Amino acid sequence: MIPSTFEYHRPDDLAAVIALLQEHGDEARVVAGGHSLIPMMKLRMADPAHLIDLQGLSDLKGIEIGDVIRIGAMTTQAEIIDHDGLAEAAPIMAEAARQIADPQVRNLGTVGGNIANGDPGNDMPGLMQCLDARFTLVGPDGTREVAARDFYEAAYVTTREEEEVLTAVSFDRPRGGYAYEKQKRKIGDYATAAAAVQIVAEGGRVSAASVAMTNLSDVPVFSAAAGAALEGTACGEEAVQAAVAAMLGDIDPMEDNRGPVEFKKHVAGVILARAIVRAWSRA
Repeated sequence: MIPSTFEYHRPDDLAAVIALLQEHGDEARVVAGGHSLIPMMKLRMADPAHLIDLQGLSDLKGIEIGDVIRIGAMTTQAEIIDHDGLAEAAPIMAEAARQIADPQVRNLGTVGGNIANGDPGNDMPGLMQCLDARFTLVGPDGTREVAARDFYEAAYVTTREEEEVLTAVSFDRPRGGYAYEKQKRKIGDYATAAAAVQIVAEGGRVSAASVAMTNLSDVPVFSAAAGAALEGTACGEEAVQAAVAAMLGDIDPMEDNRGPVEFKKHVAGVILARAIVRAWSRA
């Protein structure tokens, strides 16, 4: 199908973007890489009268590495994969990005776009919750930060106001072992289930663990209970199964063309167990 008629804007600074959002209200949408919004426009599931392209905002790109890692919202998945400093400081980022869609999508798809539209099938939201990331939002009232674990309210519904733009994500440099595991039907598909895990080991036992799941509810699921089930253990089979059981109590999958609810729960358990074992091996 062909999208409805719209007016195209390509501002070169953030102030102009916010001004356009204020002027046109809910008739305007911002577009980053376009891999979520443009297909929805073609299907007439989204019908903005004004499309605001963020590609002209070079200051929303870039990766800063320190004790805190900051990634500009317009940074592409391909740039995540190719950044040597990020690969050393937070290798789980590249591991997850490599599993997103295909090279064509990764060359244009952005971190901010993957995060901001609230699609429960996107990979970065759950990963950001695992890393306890913060999202920087800029609007007419200034700048604010929102925790990734507080950002998602329902499918395609977030705490971002209509006149705000997500400009960056930041998180403390992760410690310990990591893994991002994903099961999908084919290359380019959303996950049937995916798991992000970070584990810190001290003295042969888990001192801290963080677990988040993707596409198993109408929002990404940070499972504090799964992480707690691992803490203090030597991450043996019993602990892994306890974490899986805790995670299964937190998710709420729906039947769709990726399978019935029980199948999705089974896949979620297998994927999380694999992720825990691999993260522990790296811890």
